[in-house]
Amino acid sequence: MISEDELIGFLEKQVTVENEIVNSVNRTLDEIRNPAVNGVLKGISLDSMKHAEMYGAAIRLLTNVLPVLTQENLDKQRELVQKHIRMEAELIGKIKKTMPSIENKKVVLLLNAILIDEKRHHELLKRVLEILVQGETITEEDWWDVLWKNVPFHGAPGG
Repeated sequence: MISEDELIGFLEKQVTVENEIVNSVNRTLDEIRNPAVNGVLKGISLDSMKHAEMYGAAIRLLTNVLPVLTQENLDKQRELVQKHIRMEAELIGKIKKTMPSIENKKVVLLLNAILIDEKRHHELLKRVLEILVQGETITEEDWWDVLWKNVPFHGAPGG
C-alpha cells in the first residue's frame, strides 16, 4: 500500500510530466501543416493540461481541508453537471447518427476519437454527480440530524 506522502510525490511528478508534454507539443504545433495531425496533437496537449489540473486537484484533496458545500452551492453544481450530462448525450447521439454517412476515413477517424472522448466525459460527469458533489455536501436536513439526533425527546416536554 502506498503512503499518502508517496502518493502526493507521485501526483506532483505527474503534474511535471503532463506539463512537459504540453510544452513539447506546443513548441512544434506551428510546424505541423496537416490539420488532422495538428488537431490531434493540440487535443493531446489540451488533455495533458487537463490531466495536470486533475492531478493538482487530487493533491489538494489530500492536503487541504475542503469547505463544505451549502445546499445552494450543491444545487448550482448539480444543475451545471446535469446540464453537461445532457449536452454530452446530445453530442454522442449526433456524432453516432452522422458517422455512418461519412466516407472520408480521416474525418471518420477524428470523429471517432471525439465520440470516444464524449462517451468518457459523459460517464465521468455522471460519476462526478454521484460521488464528488454528493460526497462533499451537508444539506439542511443533515444539519438538523446533527443537532437533534442524540437529543433525548428531540425537544419535546419531558427532556
